[in-house]
Amino acid sequence: MAFPSGTFAPGKRVSGQITYPGYEHMTMDVDVVEVIPEEKLSYQWDPVEPEPGVDPATLPRTLVTFTLEETAEGTLLRLVESGFDAVPLHLREKAFRNNDGGWTEQMTNIERHVTASR
Repeated sequence: MAFPSGTFAPGKRVSGQITYPGYEHMTMDVDVVEVIPEEKLSYQWDPVEPEPGVDPATLPRTLVTFTLEETAEGTLLRLVESGFDAVPLHLREKAFRNNDGGWTEQMTNIERHVTASR
């Protein structure tokens, strides 16, 4: 993902072109909610690509929260996406399924990066 515009600061919007194969036609826009360096990052985003003719601004956004927590074994990265209950029922399953698969892939990428950096 390339983020050419925006700052990761509360109240700011960050936009970027998705570079993951098959999704290059999409732009990701996130509204940063909270940033606590080395502890927490949260933002709101559109959990599913809107259907043709639907204004994305009319759809609810989910909240994505990354937290870091020190444990006896090292650092725990926790990822929670909440707010699916506000997504229209006919889109909810698709949004959850797509995002669950995407987050699984991203967590694997993060693990690979951290492991390679050791």
